[in-house]
Amino acid sequence: MTRSKTAASFPIWRQPDGKPLSCVEKIKVLNENLGEIRQLAQDALEDGLLMGCSEEQLRQVLRDLVNSLNNPYAKKG
Repeated sequence: MTRSKTAASFPIWRQPDGKPLSCVEKIKVLNENLGEIRQLAQDALEDGLLMGCSEEQLRQVLRDLVNSLNNPYAKKG
């Protein structure tokens, strides 16, 4: 079976204990989500560049956005 170029760019999704996920449907959803996020981020970067923004600032804003995401499932202790 040949993997597509986009499939090769997806990570091996892992559980908190480091074991790879084995559920094909879960992996499919994660890959689709990542693909959508990647395309939106690419579009935002290109739009910003076309409008004259600093590439470094755009990349930093995208990094900050990811870093600001909240894990609603984190164990409280």
